Amino acid sequence: MIIGVPKEIKNNENRVALTPAGVAELKKHGHTVYVQATAGVGSGFTDAEYTVAGATVLSTIEEVYGIAEMIIKVKEPIEQEYKLIKKDQLLFTYFHFASSEPLTHAMIERGAVCLAYETVEKNDRSLPLLVPMSEVAGRMAIQEGAKYLEKPSGGKGILLGGVPGVPPAKVLVLGGGIVGTQAAKMAAGLGARVVIMDVSLPRLRHLSDIMPPNVTTIMSNHYNIREAIAEADLVVGAVLIPGAKAPHLITRDMLKLMRPGTVVVDVAVDQGGCIETCTPTTHENPTFIIDEIVHYCVANMPGAVPYTSTLALTNATLPYAVQLANKGWKKACSENEELKKGLNVANGKIVYKGVADAWGLELNEVEDILA
Repeated sequence: MIIGVPKEIKNNENRVALTPAGVAELKKHGHTVYVQATAGVGSGFTDAEYTVAGATVLSTIEEVYGIAEMIIKVKEPIEQEYKLIKKDQLLFTYFHFASSEPLTHAMIERGAVCLAYETVEKNDRSLPLLVPMSEVAGRMAIQEGAKYLEKPSGGKGILLGGVPGVPPAKVLVLGGGIVGTQAAKMAAGLGARVVIMDVSLPRLRHLSDIMPPNVTTIMSNHYNIREAIAEADLVVGAVLIPGAKAPHLITRDMLKLMRPGTVVVDVAVDQGGCIETCTPTTHENPTFIIDEIVHYCVANMPGAVPYTSTLALTNATLPYAVQLANKGWKKACSENEELKKGLNVANGKIVYKGVADAWGLELNEVEDILA
């Protein structure tokens, strides 16, 4: 198969979808890999390293899209890429269709085959291609939250861990999945007082067993959230419904319950956000203030630590990419239920329920597409 790796062009997105080691692995299986010039520079990989690994370096993004049967990316295509996508071209990347109606319609119109990292799902309902970036984003949420709690950044001027004789900050984490768990671990490690909420009692029991004493688990419901945000200095939104829009757990009217200078970090912004007032921001302009509450809503948080993120992502995606390249997407998805669940759009049709529900569009049976 002919595989293309374009340079990411989303604002301050420095990750690349494939490392030189990943190129070498695909070459070992007999595939041809084209990488756009400087695609890996932001992550610390030179064009020369890709060439040594067996890739052919192309000068422009147009050349990469033009020649490739499968495009491997990190982030969803943005508007200027839509016209480059060919009918029946396989795109393997994060899409988050439920948060972007224009992207959904564009991929339908282009006739692309869209296999989304975020909905590839194992039998135990874990999301293997979302996990590594969720781990990064969860840890970064605390790192960034601590920064924006500083007074020059608009925050309360509170040190997350406090000092002897002065109490630490209070951190509220909404969601006990991968992002929430990593955020709670990081905040607790810095000495903050942490509350983590989830709707699953078994999950809360597990978190109670593994977390240090400065982490408290509380059942997530409207009443408890209203109580907790009034005390919190930093709120991390870490709610995920795979492939669907995140529910708004904190609404605009609830901001008045929070103290001025409180920081909210909505990691769920990729899926529409779990805080109603959050809209996607960039690393260039990461925050905005509404009702004296600092909002950090960067939609590609792991892009700020591209070396770590690229290695972690390639570790997870490469085995699936090899299957797709070796077998073709139809056979690979027919034989692997995990990949089948990754299909969101194919042959101009939506085949993933969460995407169809998000925009009120027709849902087609994935088995009909694979037949």
